Amino acid sequence: MTGSTLWRNARLATLDPAQGGDGWGLVEHGALLTEGNRIAWVGTIHDLPAQAAPDQEVDLGGALVTPGLVDCHTHLVYGGHRAAEFEQRLQGMSYEAIARAGGGIRSSVAATRAASEDHLLASAAQRAEGLMAEGVTTLEIKSGYGLSLEAEARCLRVARRLGAELPLDVRTTFLGAHTLPPEFEGRADDYIDAICTWLPELQAQGLVDAVDAFCEHIGFTREQTRRVFEAAQCLGLPVKLHAEQLSDQGGAALAASFGALSCDHLEHLSPEGIAAMRAAGTVAVLLPGAYHTLRETRLPPIEALRSAGVPMAVATDHNPGTSPGLSLLLMASMACTLFRLTPLEAVQGITMNAARALGLPDRGQLAAGQRADFVAWRLGHPNELAYWFGHNPCQRVVSNGCERSNPWA
Repeated sequence: MTGSTLWRNARLATLDPAQGGDGWGLVEHGALLTEGNRIAWVGTIHDLPAQAAPDQEVDLGGALVTPGLVDCHTHLVYGGHRAAEFEQRLQGMSYEAIARAGGGIRSSVAATRAASEDHLLASAAQRAEGLMAEGVTTLEIKSGYGLSLEAEARCLRVARRLGAELPLDVRTTFLGAHTLPPEFEGRADDYIDAICTWLPELQAQGLVDAVDAFCEHIGFTREQTRRVFEAAQCLGLPVKLHAEQLSDQGGAALAASFGALSCDHLEHLSPEGIAAMRAAGTVAVLLPGAYHTLRETRLPPIEALRSAGVPMAVATDHNPGTSPGLSLLLMASMACTLFRLTPLEAVQGITMNAARALGLPDRGQLAAGQRADFVAWRLGHPNELAYWFGHNPCQRVVSNGCERSNPWA
């Protein structure tokens, strides 16, 4: 919608501390005034400023309204699938053993390299629409299944096209340091050299918002990761890290030393890593879908993160191998049941903290000055977002100030 719009007759879960209360920032008989793609005013309808003269009004029918959802960690663009590996793991084969046998990420690399850009776009768009149907308005998409300059650029172009062709804000992350491609077998340092030369070209093409790496004993070492981060830093690009998923490599502390936006997974995170993340303001991104699919037993150190005041986000980690889910609401529920987050923490994790993990302070709450991204739900209280699963209560979605039409809302 253009001009100013009054969205009225709603129960608002603003997540704004200025609204007081228990963290939810609930406003009964609430209304939002938007001007273009920004929220201009939030409050009870009785407190609407007398000078407000909206161009149009929308009755939300008493719905619960929250900020738009943010999925801050996905690998949405890829070819093929890895259902066979799912069976292999059920038969006792470990993720590491599958990877070392040539499966895992490498099998997705082969399928992705063989796929055309249009095919990758069509398949990724279907996945994005599944997330959008549940109220996702901002989505991060990582590369990492091309592992050559041409294929990585193709995947990042697809991500950019999704953001241009769908009513969805897409942020792109270059994850060239995902695994070692077959043509660089035994030459990991040479591959890191190559990645560092690709990065300026990808940035020049406008394809990169952030840089990520997989710091792990089946991925890349701490020093190799440092070189990627140094290259990103020289270009002014923020960094993120797949850290401490399978073992403690000290990756979180390294990433924090570069002011990382986020460290993700974190099942093996150390107290030193937590302290470094706290000092740097780095967000902990929790990925219960991968934890569930891999049947992990070691939990991320939730209580230690909570006690340290490290903000926690929750994401789908959608990928073909270890988290093939397309429901951010299910991940919020799993973050509560598996990781023992509170419903408030889970909802903050898919809104305000997820936005922070992408370096986007202009969304994730309902407050004046924020981007006009919000969702109306057929729910009574926002804690139900982490309670129901296998059911989509999304009623309508406003993204960047415009209401999305079906089939997404």
